[in-house]
Amino acid sequence: MTKATSTPAEPHRAGVVTLAGRANVGKSTLFNRLVGERVSIVSDVPQTTRTRILGVLTLPAAQIAFLDTPGIHKPQHRMNRIMLASALDALRGVDLVLWLVDAMQGIGSGDRYIGKVLKGEGMPAIVAVLNKADRVHKPELLPLINQLASEFSPAEIVPVSALNGENCERLQTVIVSRLPEAPPLYPADTLTDQTERRMVAELVRERVLHRTREEIPHETAVTVDSWEEREDGLVDISATVHCERESQKAILIGKGGGLMKEIGTEARIGIERLLGRRVMLRLWVRVSRDWREDKRLLDEMGIGGE
Repeated sequence: MTKATSTPAEPHRAGVVTLAGRANVGKSTLFNRLVGERVSIVSDVPQTTRTRILGVLTLPAAQIAFLDTPGIHKPQHRMNRIMLASALDALRGVDLVLWLVDAMQGIGSGDRYIGKVLKGEGMPAIVAVLNKADRVHKPELLPLINQLASEFSPAEIVPVSALNGENCERLQTVIVSRLPEAPPLYPADTLTDQTERRMVAELVRERVLHRTREEIPHETAVTVDSWEEREDGLVDISATVHCERESQKAILIGKGGGLMKEIGTEARIGIERLLGRRVMLRLWVRVSRDWREDKRLLDEMGIGGE
């Protein structure tokens, strides 16, 4: 009779993983997919993500702290300079970088700039993620993979579709294998560092972007003015949508206030899902000229200092 032997348990792994890439490459969609919850708002408008967002995925033998970052772009306002600084700061001191490249568009000048930045930061490991691979014929992916490998030598190259989840399980396996052996960084029930007020403001902004992306791509922001939790369980929230010109205010309000009512209805549904409670949402529109240069207002919006 032989003595039974036990297989040693896999070591626990944990680390911080930053998603980087140019604007509108699909970072927030992949971020939500990997975290498994809708933490970061999503829009097809470039520069939708304005600050660093934490999302924590806790697995039986690993914990991954993902950082969604603003797209790396040429800054034109104080807000954009802060966004760029946030994106670059999130590259430092992390365990792994997921560098997203749009498989449909190939490697452009913006991607090459980011590739050089990443190599200059001395990342311990860079995984190139070819997003939107489901929209490209498989034979067309190979030359792109070879190009990435020859020009930037990432640790691995993984084609995925953040939208439908194709190959994202393999990407998760690659990420875990690259993390150091370490105990969890956060309590097991941690999902994000975003406050409920900030997430509510972002849900409203997401619906604004969805409804006005052609007319007002970047000139809007949202602040939560008041938040009252009533005894009957209703959460009464008042928020302001900021824009820069009177003409934009007219667009946001819409004929007879119709557009803002639609934005409020759509946002309220998302907020009730987030809070798990009934919500009364009141929205106001205010012209805040040059708000993207206003440090006080940027601080209030959670974008922070330079």
